[in-house]
Order: sequence, then structure tokens, then C-alpha cells
Amino acid sequence: MVLRLWSARTTAAQAPAYARYLEGHVFPELRGIDGYLGARLLERSAAGAIEILVITEWQALESIRRFSGDDLEHAVVTDEAAKLLTDFDRRVRHFDVVVTDRVADR
Repeated sequence: MVLRLWSARTTAAQAPAYARYLEGHVFPELRGIDGYLGARLLERSAAGAIEILVITEWQALESIRRFSGDDLEHAVVTDEAAKLLTDFDRRVRHFDVVVTDRVADR
């Protein structure tokens, strides 16, 4: 499994709109890509802004290529999403999952 990490910044007022955009547009598109396994949106307050971290899970780099194209580290950010952000990374990072420890719901 490969994790794709991308970060951005937004305002407290725009953060809920960005979350809705991900849930309503991006995640449904990703679910249609073979090899996509899931995603998380993380937020934290930092220096008067909201820092965003989006982590997507993929079976392999080839799965990511179906989303990003040949440049695997290219950040795919639509104009609509960019309007909700104050700044965002143009490049992403990928990490191979080496060890996982999950506790089942109790």
C-alpha cells in the first residue's frame, strides 16, 4: 500500500466548504479509480489559519498514476478547490506502508 500526502492552508470560514467539496466531488471521483483504497482529511489550527492534510491510500504507484498522470508527484487541484484555499502544495509525497497496527472498533 502507498499513502499519498498533500497539504494546504485555508481560513476557518472556508475549511467546512473545502471538506464538503472533498466529500461531494473528489472522493466520489477517486472511488471510481481502480486501486484507490480510501482517504482522510486532517485539519489543525496553525498561525491563524487552518492547515489541511489529505492522505489517500492506494494499492500501488500505478494506481496513483491513473489519478495524477505520469507525473506522480503533481498535486491535482481543481480551480474550484483552489478557490477555497489560501495556499497549497504543488507537489505531493508518497510513502510505502511498512507496518500497520489497527484496533478493531470496540
